[in-house]
Amino acid sequence: MVRVIGVDPGLRVTGWGVIEADGNRLRHIADGVIATDSAASVPERLKVLHDALEALLACHLPDEAAVEETYVNRNGAATLKLGYARGVALLAPALAGIPVTEYAARAVKLAVVGTGAAEKQQVQAMVRRLLPGAAIGRLDAADALAVAICHAHHRASRVAWAAGFRPAGP
Repeated sequence: MVRVIGVDPGLRVTGWGVIEADGNRLRHIADGVIATDSAASVPERLKVLHDALEALLACHLPDEAAVEETYVNRNGAATLKLGYARGVALLAPALAGIPVTEYAARAVKLAVVGTGAAEKQQVQAMVRRLLPGAAIGRLDAADALAVAICHAHHRASRVAWAAGFRPAGP
């Protein structure tokens, strides 16, 4: 069994979600968001994000972390700020000695919904189906849980291949 924290980084709102995976069986542990004050300076907001992630890592003790990759949009300043938040999301678990894996948004949607072009509401609905009983309040938290689920699925495949699993064939 492995405990995974998924992070959907953002400077204004960062979603997070913790699951346990035992092969293909998934169990919801916790989820939420870290919100920063948009009136604060960028360094202050990054510190809030770092401190909150550090506290979450200490509280939930994940074995592995998964972070959504930054997408590039037309607004360069917004993309740069998202990159700052993503850097903190990568650094916090790395500083705690937790292995970090990155996933593109399309890969997360494909792993959870079955299409890389899924809408946020579709992701949230599938996360609720895959994690029965999870009361997910915000789309950012659902996205973070989706990142964790994506990692769990990819991890299970890697473990099976490493153990010598070979699909039946000709």
